[in-house]
Amino acid sequence: MDKSEKQKMLAGELYLPGDPEIQADIAANKEWMARYNAALAAPPSERRALLVERFAHVGAEAVIRPPFFCDYGFNISIGAGAFMNFNCVILDVCSVSIGDGTQIGPAVQIYAADHPREAEPRRQGLEFGRPVVIGRNVWIGGGAIIVPGVTVGDDAVIGAGSVVTRDVPPGTIVAGNPARPIRKRSEG
Repeated sequence: MDKSEKQKMLAGELYLPGDPEIQADIAANKEWMARYNAALAAPPSERRALLVERFAHVGAEAVIRPPFFCDYGFNISIGAGAFMNFNCVILDVCSVSIGDGTQIGPAVQIYAADHPREAEPRRQGLEFGRPVVIGRNVWIGGGAIIVPGVTVGDDAVIGAGSVVTRDVPPGTIVAGNPARPIRKRSEG
C-alpha cells in the first residue's frame, strides 16, 4: 500500500506539502494558533489546556508564552517545567522534542522542516523533515536557530543568536554562527 503524503511527512520522507490532508491540518492549526495567541492574558491553566489540545505531550507546568507559531503542533512534545518565551517558532513537520526543565528565550526558531539539496525535487515542490531533540535542562538564548536533525544534549547552553547546525554534546556551551563549542559547562 502506498503511503499518504502525510505519512511520508511524518516519516521524514519526501512529501508534497500541498496535499489536501496536509493542508487541512495546516488550516486546523492556524485556527488553534489564533486561539492560543489570543490567550496571552488568560490564566496559565487555560493556555495549558490549549497546549494539551494540540501537542503530542505537555509536561506538568510547561509554559509557552504567546505569541507562538508552529506548523502542526501535534508533532511537538514539551517536558515538565519547560519554558518558551515570547515569539518562538517551531516548524514541526516531524517530531520536535523539548526536555524537562529546558528554558528557551524569546524569538528562538526550531526547524524540523527541510528541503532537498538537489534542484529538481525542489522544483517539484517536495519537502522533508528531520526530527529535532532538545534534552533536559537546556538553556537556549534569545534569537537562536536550531536547524533540522539537530540533537542538543542535556544541560547544554546555546548562546543568544546562535545558529546550531550540528549536534551539541551534553553539558556543552556553544555560540556563534555556526555555533561552535566554547567550553563544557561547570556545575554549580
